[in-house]
Amino acid sequence: MNLESELERLKKELERARFELSVFYEITQAMRSTLRLEEILYVILTGITAHQGLGFNRALLFLVDFENKLIKGKMGIGPVSREEADKIWKWIREEKKELMDLLKEYHRIKERKPELFRMVEELAFPLEGSDTVLQQVFSEGLPIFIKSHQAAGLKNDVLVKKFDLEEFVIVPLWAQDKIIGAILVDNFVTKRPITPSDIKILNMFSSQAALAIENSKLYEDTLWRSHVDSLTGLWNHGYFQFKLKEEFDKNLQRDTPLSLLMIDIDNFKDYNDKFGHMEGDKVLVRVAEIIREESRKTDYPCRYGGEEFSVILSGISKKDATSIAERIRQRIEKEEFLRRITVSIGVVSFPQDASDRQTLIRMADNYLYQAKAAGKDRVSTGK
Repeated sequence: MNLESELERLKKELERARFELSVFYEITQAMRSTLRLEEILYVILTGITAHQGLGFNRALLFLVDFENKLIKGKMGIGPVSREEADKIWKWIREEKKELMDLLKEYHRIKERKPELFRMVEELAFPLEGSDTVLQQVFSEGLPIFIKSHQAAGLKNDVLVKKFDLEEFVIVPLWAQDKIIGAILVDNFVTKRPITPSDIKILNMFSSQAALAIENSKLYEDTLWRSHVDSLTGLWNHGYFQFKLKEEFDKNLQRDTPLSLLMIDIDNFKDYNDKFGHMEGDKVLVRVAEIIREESRKTDYPCRYGGEEFSVILSGISKKDATSIAERIRQRIEKEEFLRRITVSIGVVSFPQDASDRQTLIRMADNYLYQAKAAGKDRVSTGK
């Protein structure tokens, strides 16, 4: 190799190193812009797949659920076909989207959840096991680089089969001496070979990503604890006010209904006086469990205060909300306590009963007390 070609090679390496450091800095700065876990994951995967980032075609992220000893698919970014890739790249090119522009697309992406995103979310593997390449990464704690000829021998591997993997890399996410997750990347469309330099920068990036994820988890755990009632595990009054405003504004913008249940345990003071506060707490906990069980996954059951509960039901009519309220009432009435326990429930809906959030709460209270005045153990809709 002559001096001129050697200088050219070194120049290219230097340019590559500068580019990698610039990308690394930009993505790590973006990760510091939020503490919310889903947003952090989106920043990480966008940084890995964006042309101005690490430039991989696809990236899949998995996190460990230590309580249930599972490896869960959390998010995936990238195309599932050449046609989809062409559409994405055409859009980026025509809209002149830079890395920071792509990061701002998170909430739009979250709403429509592309196919790869949904495919990854469906996955879960036992943490203890080595049947898949992914589990092998967790058991060995080291990155795995699978070349095309090796992938041909892994046709029964769930990930290889599901995502039609050929050449790919999986890197573990280490935080505080434990693996909290893993990232899988490939060049599904372009077939661009993965180089040692690609793997090196991906490994460097994964260390920062793991730290950002761990910090986000700590933040969200703290945030969750501050919003949850310590006795019942339902959302507390502060979170009720916050979420009702958020859901009200959303449904107002979409011109969709929003319903609210206000629930009160009948004669609860008498129960406490007769059986004591410990038994009273057991009632509160069980009533909260029933309310949660009878609510939809998209609802927000809350402990409003004392023996009063509420449920925010977004996008649901008053008729359907009343059906849920009636199921709650009937289940509590049939539950075995030291003495029969019943509840009174007020049901209101926007825009049917109120045009603003505060009026909605006030009307829910009014209907609740109508149920009380009418003999308790009933659902009132104001009729």
